[in-house]
Amino acid sequence: MSDDEDGPSMFQDQLAKKVRPFIELIDYLRSIGIEKELPLPSIAVVGDQSSGKSSVLEALSGVALPRGNGIVTRCPLELRLCYVSGVVWKAVISYKNKTFEFDDREEVARHVEQAQNELAGRGVGICEDLITLKIKSSTVCDLSLIDLPGIARVPVPGQPEDIEAQIKSLIMKYISKKKTINLVVIPCYNDIATTEALKMVQKVDPEGTRTLAILTKPDLIDKGTEKDVLEIVRNKTLPLNMGYVIVKCRGQKQIDDKMSIAQALEEELDFFQDHEHFKSLLLEERATTKHLATKLTYTLVNHIKKSLPDMSNQIKKQLWNVRKALVECEGGPPSDLAERKEFLIGIITEFNEKITRLSTGDNTVEENLFVLMRSEFADWMKSLQNAKPNYHEVVQQVVDEYDLKHRGSELPGFTNYMEFKRVVQRLVAKLREPAMMTLQKIREMVHTQFVNLSKVSFENFPYLQHVSMKNIENIQEWQSNIVMKRIEEQFQMEMQVYTQDEIFFETLNPEEETPDCSCYDTRSKYPELLKAYYEIVVQRLADQVPMLIRYFILKESARILCSKMLGLLNSDDLDEMLTEESEIGRRRSALRSRVERLGLANDKISSL
Repeated sequence: MSDDEDGPSMFQDQLAKKVRPFIELIDYLRSIGIEKELPLPSIAVVGDQSSGKSSVLEALSGVALPRGNGIVTRCPLELRLCYVSGVVWKAVISYKNKTFEFDDREEVARHVEQAQNELAGRGVGICEDLITLKIKSSTVCDLSLIDLPGIARVPVPGQPEDIEAQIKSLIMKYISKKKTINLVVIPCYNDIATTEALKMVQKVDPEGTRTLAILTKPDLIDKGTEKDVLEIVRNKTLPLNMGYVIVKCRGQKQIDDKMSIAQALEEELDFFQDHEHFKSLLLEERATTKHLATKLTYTLVNHIKKSLPDMSNQIKKQLWNVRKALVECEGGPPSDLAERKEFLIGIITEFNEKITRLSTGDNTVEENLFVLMRSEFADWMKSLQNAKPNYHEVVQQVVDEYDLKHRGSELPGFTNYMEFKRVVQRLVAKLREPAMMTLQKIREMVHTQFVNLSKVSFENFPYLQHVSMKNIENIQEWQSNIVMKRIEEQFQMEMQVYTQDEIFFETLNPEEETPDCSCYDTRSKYPELLKAYYEIVVQRLADQVPMLIRYFILKESARILCSKMLGLLNSDDLDEMLTEESEIGRRRSALRSRVERLGLANDKISSL
């Protein structure tokens, strides 16, 4: 008979219905990660190497697990067996963030080996990462077990010297939990008092209240020792609260001969029925894998039932404490999608309002931006005023030395206006550099304050801070280029040496109402004329350069930045934008996950 034709199910539907809700409860709690909050009832399978542990698990699960010499189980393997009427066979294996579904039971060993190689590396090392194998079939019982590495004493080539200590440390993490049933696998021919696995279990469960022992390989005991084995199975030699069960699984020869697990179960029953000493154990329900499966299932379910009140109380208590802690650090993004959208609108709007107030001078910060800018613009004005003496000196020098150095084809006494125009152009052009320096300083000021507002507004949101910083950088660069171009244009216009006659006359003689420039038509009056014109140039540049800088670097930059930030509201990356990067944010996120997890667990237990 093949494994796909196992014949009658170990459990009938009626029995499965009684235990299923409790097994499903634990599976559900485990799937939502409630073990992060409190330990769950489970069965941990431990045994020395070559104790027959893998054979017992194969008989219970109906699938062949990895076999070989030395350590075969290198990672904790959780076997979740689910009885489903009418389902031939399906399995899901999961570890880390990987999940694989398959429907060929012959693939189990390969998948488990692959998972172990990925987690523990190829070789003979061990790893504490859990592998979960869930099997659905009409030929299995409702049961969950955790297979742990067999205890090794002597390291084989490739293993660390402390391999025994590593394995024992891993086993202790499971068997020491108060809600764990410890299933100890011991060969019949071993002295149970010196069995390492049982000694470890006795340390954490000295009364044996949560320990069940399985005796294996009864066909290999010496003649005459049968009565000693009976004494052990009947719980008289080393009493355990949950007692002992004896089983006979496939041996190596039967595996080599390709005997199916179903055939092995039939042969097991025949063995005990025909055995002179052990057949009485059948009537006492202390023998065979079938009885072991029944006993384990009821043991686990009773253990779950007993644990439920305490689990429920612990979950309610933790839920109350976590909710209280969450209230204390609330203020972050809400979990509801619509509310998250509103929250995002709120923080972007608040940022935009701060930027707008900063650009209009309403936002008084530690370093008032407009005070800083006025200081820089005052320095710009000083640069213009400081250039006057040199300007006046050069103009006077040109007048004094005109005939000697500058006169062209004109007759003596006449003057070439173009020479004086070039003087004005050359001297005014020297003001370009301080104008550009003023632009650079103001840009740095505005950039600093924009960045500071971004850091404050989006302190806990790295995505929003990154986007706003990038926008600030790009906008400032763009606007600076515009201002530079406008200043260049302004100086190009100043090269025309032009002003209205009325403005020029008023600058020359502000007390006279009627403009009359005829009295200035002599060369001796040129310095006065050119000085007057320079005052007009200074007036124009003194205001024009700051106005350009303020408008483009501050006001327009603020407007464009606000527009860019509002554009984020149309993005689909809502979760990414509101991902927090702060200690309180991480704590809030963790607490919300715990509230959700504990709430689901509480609802599930209450419904049961």
